[in-house]
Amino acid sequence: MTKTYQFPKGFLWGGATAANQIEGGFEEGNKGMNVADVLPGGKGRLQILTQPGFDFHLHPEQYYYPNHEAIDFYHRYQEDIALFAEMGFKAFRMSIAWTRIFPNGDETEPNEEGLAFYDRVFDELHKHGIEPVVTISHYEMPLHLVKEYGGWRNRKVVTFFERYVKAIFARYKDKVKYWMTFNEINSGLIMPINGLGFAIEKEEDKYQPTFQAYHHQFLASAIAVKTGHEIIPGSQIGCMILFAPVYSYDSNPENVMHALQEEQLFNYYCADVQVRGEYPAFLNRYLKEHDIELDIEEGDLELLKEGTVDYIGFSYYMSRTEKKVKTEEEATEGNIVGGVRNPFLEASDWGWEIDPVGLRIALNKLYDRYQLPLFVVENGLGAYDKVEEDGSINDEYRIGYLRSHIQAIGEAIEDGIDVMGYTSWGCIDMVSMSTGEFSKRYGYIYVDKQDDGSGSLERKRKNSFFWYKDVIASNGNKL
Repeated sequence: MTKTYQFPKGFLWGGATAANQIEGGFEEGNKGMNVADVLPGGKGRLQILTQPGFDFHLHPEQYYYPNHEAIDFYHRYQEDIALFAEMGFKAFRMSIAWTRIFPNGDETEPNEEGLAFYDRVFDELHKHGIEPVVTISHYEMPLHLVKEYGGWRNRKVVTFFERYVKAIFARYKDKVKYWMTFNEINSGLIMPINGLGFAIEKEEDKYQPTFQAYHHQFLASAIAVKTGHEIIPGSQIGCMILFAPVYSYDSNPENVMHALQEEQLFNYYCADVQVRGEYPAFLNRYLKEHDIELDIEEGDLELLKEGTVDYIGFSYYMSRTEKKVKTEEEATEGNIVGGVRNPFLEASDWGWEIDPVGLRIALNKLYDRYQLPLFVVENGLGAYDKVEEDGSINDEYRIGYLRSHIQAIGEAIEDGIDVMGYTSWGCIDMVSMSTGEFSKRYGYIYVDKQDDGSGSLERKRKNSFFWYKDVIASNGNKL
């Protein structure tokens, strides 16, 4: 007999997206250029994101830029939201494109066309009884701030971000209750282009600018939390991290210690500052060993204490297995967070290791450390989908993946973990962040868009659409 789970009343079932991956309309409504707009499509994108050197310019003669049109949510949001409502979504995680509100990022007044667009989106969501969960900055830093100011390395950007959050909090105070500051903030440790708004020039020079940029982001996050609580009483403002539990390859104490250190830096460093309001003790040694001296001004540490988050949002796609000394052959091919191959796990079409038990482990570790409500705001399977002759898409592999991960959340709730909701990534097919491909599909809704930019953009319901509809209707009892 299949085990059933008791999810909390009011559990926020839904799906997750990002503006730069779904909206398109990259030059419409007076929108400015952002980092995602200059990232080419194709598997070479991952190398751009993780390796030194990138010029942040368009090269249309050489590359195709899929984020420019994406899946055209900018013009089709009503159709898409109606499909989300048909599935019974309680929540829709989305982001606001910073450059729709401040096209260059350093203007003094916001762009009314951009503000009005999100008014329409939020109104449409509320019409269908769907709660918006809004990420303030999701890999969409204004390109002008990158080129003219050096991204988050420059403390001036904190002021520009404060202006941005005040504008959107004031405008949407009656429409949005749930917010998150920076998407996968810790991902800047491996992909600074997306998260921190700059490309390192040489591998050995990355430490000082990376950790100084983080200090500025922590200040900006604290300001956003304080400002949001002032402008929107009762609002819930969280952080958002990429969480990948780190396993030791074996019981060798050297490997166990290495796994612990990797987990501390990647999984907990950013969350410690945003949740506890202070830098963790383990960071002191890391800074010293890498000759990093943070420029911390008077009042900074007090601000971090005053601007701690209300909940922890996180993405979970994979775990990570670590070995202190590893050969190139042992390294994982697709795991974006690195490590060595785990012999007990299978992998997706893109090499991401599949580990549903790891999600239960993640929930337990996070709650044990912080005792704050947790929100699984990204989790999903990127896979190739085939449209059959009758138009159906039989994605049973996706259903199996999602079922096992929702079961893991159910087990964690039985463990006593406070879980707010689950918004799977991405509820509709979109541009892949890591590879810029359309063929890496996550959605319950198929979008006819191909890697070369061709396609009608027609939407089709996959088998998982109907399965997830039943999951939500039963509040997780019917899996």
